[in-house]
Amino acid sequence: MAIKPWKGAFPPFRIFGNLYFVGTEPASTHIVDTGDGLIMFDSGYQHSLYLVIDGMYQLGLNPHDLKYIIHTHGHIDHLGATRALIELTGAKTVLGRPDRDYANGKLDLTYARELGMEYTEVFEPDILWEDGDSLTLGNTTVTCVATPGHTPGALSFFFNVTDGEKTYRAGLHGGMGINTMSRKFLEKYGLPLSCREDFKAAMDRLCEEKVDIFLGNHMQHNHTPERYKLVMAGDKEAFVHPEEWAEYAQWAKQNLIQMEEKENRKE
Repeated sequence: MAIKPWKGAFPPFRIFGNLYFVGTEPASTHIVDTGDGLIMFDSGYQHSLYLVIDGMYQLGLNPHDLKYIIHTHGHIDHLGATRALIELTGAKTVLGRPDRDYANGKLDLTYARELGMEYTEVFEPDILWEDGDSLTLGNTTVTCVATPGHTPGALSFFFNVTDGEKTYRAGLHGGMGINTMSRKFLEKYGLPLSCREDFKAAMDRLCEEKVDIFLGNHMQHNHTPERYKLVMAGDKEAFVHPEEWAEYAQWAKQNLIQMEEKENRKE
């Protein structure tokens, strides 16, 4: 697959308060300005890093203020640009422990092959998170919940964002895609079918979390393009939808169940 990153360019913008979008259409990248440095969630494809950095500068965010890069999971579209950012900024990296060997290149499971790519800009994560781990920087504490399935180490994150007057709780899901839970994919790489039950249980657990602002690691998850237009039209709370988090988690669970049923009918 020939990557043409400029075709995935998307305008950077402030989602709410100290929360920003600087990603691309193929892969979302979010940044929180903690007042004591920046936290990035997912770095995106290595091919698109120049768009992310340009987006940061457009919003007045200096890449050299980046302190942490926190990854939702170990696929190339979410960590492909991380090695370059480490070299540029010295930021520390966070990844779910089970996905460690995805990032350092020991396991060829970054989904690069399926995308016609090769994952070569490997790195060793500085911090390996497990369920319930957290970190604090400035005014922001990020807490994780293990949500395996899409990858074994997929993590979802929760943190507060503020504009100085209002504070909302944001939630970023670690991986909604069922493509890596198909029977064909799991058998190809010798992965257990049990990841499906892990995913369903994780979705039920996520429904217990209170989230005001639902963030996706792909734009279609939370209607980023449509809500961007609302933000540009002056709606400061375009992304505030407290009911959406649980609804999407249950949709993701049902999406997997429907895939299982379809596979069973073919047997």
